[in-house]
Amino acid sequence: MPTITEKRTVFRRLHETGCFVLPNPWSIGSARYLEHLGFRALATTSAGIAFDLGLPDNAVPPDVMLAHITAIVEATDLPVNADFEAGYADDPEGVAANVRRCVATGVAGLSIEDSTRDDRGLYELPLAVDRIRAARAAAGADVVLTARAECFLVGRPELDEAIRRLRAYADAGADCLYAPGIGTREHIEAVLEAVAPKPVNVLVGGGKFTVSDLAALGVRRISVGSALARTSWGGFVRAARAIATTGRLDALADSTPFAELNAFFGEYVERRGAR
Repeated sequence: MPTITEKRTVFRRLHETGCFVLPNPWSIGSARYLEHLGFRALATTSAGIAFDLGLPDNAVPPDVMLAHITAIVEATDLPVNADFEAGYADDPEGVAANVRRCVATGVAGLSIEDSTRDDRGLYELPLAVDRIRAARAAAGADVVLTARAECFLVGRPELDEAIRRLRAYADAGADCLYAPGIGTREHIEAVLEAVAPKPVNVLVGGGKFTVSDLAALGVRRISVGSALARTSWGGFVRAARAIATTGRLDALADSTPFAELNAFFGEYVERRGAR
């Protein structure tokens, strides 16, 4: 099993050249299956774990989220990036304290958002920059820090403002920049040009682009957020609704066979235990 230092080294190198997909498991089982498929790193999803706990996104307490992040880190040999929401504090000192707790889980990277989760929408830029600067100092040099400009997710779809924020976060020490919600080729290209040579993460939730399309644009990192978790929920909801409303059971035929999953997890545990 690789050490935490080795995982962090691998994760940082992934951001240096090329393009990689950073899929988002929401459970130990999904993390291990993604590792099995050959992905080189994983990222947690705050919405994915929230839905699994029967909560809306942003409602998971920090202690619970840190326990979940720890479980994912310990479940896989891959580097893990933590979706650490807005750092669970308003003030830079609080963000720094919580980032140190997150780093202690063994993550290879983490992201910090600039959304306030209230009527303000976004932190004022000077405070948002101070929060990223504090997170940078607390994370240490070997952990990849991703700064997120949430403009498009809080009702402020202003590309110029997102770019202004991303540039400021880069100057404050962020390693990777991320503006979830940008979805056109033109917007992606504008962000890439504005923050170059810093790597950019693009969130994909549908089939508009392929990995090759985004790699050709110069995107360094692709994540799917809660989309894999919601895909799982989609199959469950369709099958359960059919049983509840029509009494039909045929949707269950699309499930992955028990023997396949049981064999996979049994072999995974055996391999890991033999190390």
